[in-house]
Amino acid sequence: MADPVLETARELCAFIDAAPTPFHACAEVARRLERAGFSRLAEEAAWPRGASKSYVWRAGSIAAWAAPEEARPWTGFRLVGAHTDSPNLRVKPRPDLVRAGLRQLGVEVYGGVLANSWLDRDLALAGRALVRGDDGPREHLFRLDAPLLRIPQLAIHLNREITTDGLLLNPQAHLNPILAVDGAQDGDDFRELVGAALHVAPDEVLSWDAMLHAAEPARLVGQGQAFVSASRLDNLCSCFCALTALVQRLARPEPRRRVSAFVFFDHEEVGSASSRGAQSAFLRDVLERSVIARGGAREDYHRAVADSCLVSADMAHATHPNYPEKHELDHPVRMNGGPAIKSNVNQRYASEGASEAVFLEACAEADVPAQRYVHRGDMPCGTTIGPLTAANLGLCTVDVGNPQLAMHSARELCGARDPWLLAQALAAFYS
Repeated sequence: MADPVLETARELCAFIDAAPTPFHACAEVARRLERAGFSRLAEEAAWPRGASKSYVWRAGSIAAWAAPEEARPWTGFRLVGAHTDSPNLRVKPRPDLVRAGLRQLGVEVYGGVLANSWLDRDLALAGRALVRGDDGPREHLFRLDAPLLRIPQLAIHLNREITTDGLLLNPQAHLNPILAVDGAQDGDDFRELVGAALHVAPDEVLSWDAMLHAAEPARLVGQGQAFVSASRLDNLCSCFCALTALVQRLARPEPRRRVSAFVFFDHEEVGSASSRGAQSAFLRDVLERSVIARGGAREDYHRAVADSCLVSADMAHATHPNYPEKHELDHPVRMNGGPAIKSNVNQRYASEGASEAVFLEACAEADVPAQRYVHRGDMPCGTTIGPLTAANLGLCTVDVGNPQLAMHSARELCGARDPWLLAQALAAFYS
């Protein structure tokens, strides 16, 4: 009999490999939702009355919900929030460079990149392109998975100071990847690369949102396959766990008292202030329109939100064995020890007693251990979509996350048992 823990970890690897960009992540989520019986609703169209098991997809953000048969217009939501984007290197609008006889791509840093982790690594390209069409620009996803790019590190013979001063990288000058030898394939600029991938003429490619990713696939590593080694664990792991939990919970016969839903936002890594980020009206509009589709009005929407709760799922810092002094030692967090509730009295995380209790009850029901993460008081603390969503909607919110190491690296590490544990806890939360 297959081990469900390792099977879940392997499925996470497949999910991550299918999602090199937020746009591909949403496409993969949509594919899995439709396989589970969900239908897509267009934002510009009128939503049919009684619409359930539905999803809405806006570029790199996606939301889905399933209402129980007996749901009333004011029935509350059990929501899981996560984000689809990860720190990376993104291609500039005029990317083609030639230096020292080599062709390069001009890139820009997106989010809090651990820049050194992108050096000396085989890199690939993916994204979306807007292509000229008869009725206006049409969006197409593309991916060039073969190792295409490389950012070589400067040899130590030319940088002796690295042993005393550490590695210093200028994001403008030192992170542009090498693509080819100049003159080897004259005319193959970036627009032609994208056009060839989409089988269209280069001049039909109007614009793009393109980004680099590590070409190496996700895999299980360590003794006994104890860990998942992958890119974009922060935060595709949380997206995967929420999606898995929702599908699993809907397959169970036990009745649900509230609407089960999730929302995966783009642009969390750069502050969420965009047309589809956590500071936007995306989730608020989806919730209100879903209430209206159940025959409700504005008052019913406010009643539903007041009776709702959100789990903001974003990866947590595991205690690093080589840097224990960087952690709050009275709150150790270990990989394969279950999800960690993240708390911060300055509201960098939205957890508070009432919302923590909801998640702890779900963990107890699912027989999942829960850990506690608190940031050191003498170091600045990161944040999540949790406080933003709580402030935007007034939602009861708890911040949780699976422990990981190497957060924001081009290659991250988490426990192979933790995705299964979080999915079980979230399935219980949906109950």
